[in-house]
Amino acid sequence: MEYNLADLFESIVDAVPDREALVYVDHPGSGAERRLTYAELDRTANRLAHHLADRGVRPGDHVGLHLYNGVEYLQTLYACLKIRATPVNVNYRYVEDELAYLYRDADLVALVFDGEFSARVATAAPHAPRLRHLVRVGQAPRGAPVPDPVPVALADAEAAGAPGRGFAPRSADDRFIIYTGGTTGMPKGVVWRHEDLFFSGMGGGAPTGEPVRRPEEVAERVAAGGDGIVFFPTPPLMHGTSTLTAFIAFHFGQKVVLHRKFVPEEVLRTVAREKVTSVSLVGDAMLRPLTDALAGPLRGTDCSSLFSVSSSGAVLSDTVRAQFTALVPQAMLLNNFGSSESGFNGTATDDSGPDRGFRVRVNPRTAVVDPATRRPVAPGEVGRIALRGHVPLGYHNDPAKSAETFFEADGDRWVLLGDMATVDADGVVTVLGRGSQCINSGGEKIYPEEVEQALKAHPDVYDALVAGVPDPHWGSRVAAVVQLRPGAAPLDTEAVRAHCRSRLAGYKVPRTVVLTDQIQRSPSGKADYRWAKAVAAGGGDAG
Repeated sequence: MEYNLADLFESIVDAVPDREALVYVDHPGSGAERRLTYAELDRTANRLAHHLADRGVRPGDHVGLHLYNGVEYLQTLYACLKIRATPVNVNYRYVEDELAYLYRDADLVALVFDGEFSARVATAAPHAPRLRHLVRVGQAPRGAPVPDPVPVALADAEAAGAPGRGFAPRSADDRFIIYTGGTTGMPKGVVWRHEDLFFSGMGGGAPTGEPVRRPEEVAERVAAGGDGIVFFPTPPLMHGTSTLTAFIAFHFGQKVVLHRKFVPEEVLRTVAREKVTSVSLVGDAMLRPLTDALAGPLRGTDCSSLFSVSSSGAVLSDTVRAQFTALVPQAMLLNNFGSSESGFNGTATDDSGPDRGFRVRVNPRTAVVDPATRRPVAPGEVGRIALRGHVPLGYHNDPAKSAETFFEADGDRWVLLGDMATVDADGVVTVLGRGSQCINSGGEKIYPEEVEQALKAHPDVYDALVAGVPDPHWGSRVAAVVQLRPGAAPLDTEAVRAHCRSRLAGYKVPRTVVLTDQIQRSPSGKADYRWAKAVAAGGGDAG
């Protein structure tokens, strides 16, 4: 047995076949749900796997998952892994042109999609020359065009596929692709080996403990332990954070809860009903509405089972952290740091915040390096965060970008991330922000994340994004797009600047403040800086 994700899952199924693995709520508030044991989830994945293989999907072929959260997402994921096909996540927010690019760039040969996306699939599919098989989940809207090739209904695919296994041997070298969100450019497909993703993205079977030393040890630990831990990944599974959370839960032999979409009030009701112990989310965009619901219409909801709330992909602000902790004091709040290219790098320290910066205690494989020499920087010097060891193979279809990002040094494989940082004498890393978003104003470098933290500490600010906009004197100036709290008084922009001056150096204070009814983010809560820059450049209160 190797560190293959399908092999590991099947070993867990054989250890605890009757244990509940998955609870899925289709439409929050409707009461409609599905509950599957490990054996049932395994069988439904086997059926789809056999169907895909019968339709000519071969080892190494790429299969797209254009789906909302649901049983079908995890079913398709494991179906691909079982036949050694490569699953590819598809952002369901993409419109036709973006989908056409991704389908083509990812070299998809098959696609499993939600029926409501039929019109987009019909437009995008002809631009993907290798795409030859479609599976539709649910019904298409009335009058929607029929894609070519004509899709097979998932129910029919399942009926045609055998429930047993009988698959060929697999390898730790099998591939898994995670497409990045593309908030700063076109999305890129990060290519992982199963073994590398298992250790870097899933903690080697024990994210908070000792990684396993043998593949068989995963199931042995599950068989020796009990159940009772309930994981609730609330962002879309199309983002790596949620998919990796589900894998981690299964490697513990525990239960995963899913909602089709993020509805704060229903998330809290599910926490109480299912006795959820661990919630994963992305930043203030998800934790703030949960906090508001707990402080308002759902005050008194039983969250006593909740042990941890972890955020990846966006930083939790001090203000929202304090508000949530006052309502759910027993739950640990974890600001995790990682990426599609590195998996998990570390967790923020307790003193991390606007005053001291986003400080992360990283794992031993993470360093801050000079991007030119690719050697570790001295304490206090600015460099880029890098990870060695179990790292991706590169970007699919992008050898030039792969050469810039992945390298070998001292016998190790490394990935060079886009995040700028410093490191202190104790090895604690202070993350400054994405280098691609850094604002150069009169020669001074300003990282948007730091300014956003200061803005969100203002009591009337609900959300904020910061970007650089052209300035005839300074080259660029700091601009903020701000969403106020519901019911807040009209914003005095000078008061906001004064608030920021008390926390930031003068050159970092936003000179332009633009109010908006709604900050635009991805479904997972990640920042959309292209949108923020366009809105900020379009006007506002410039000082």
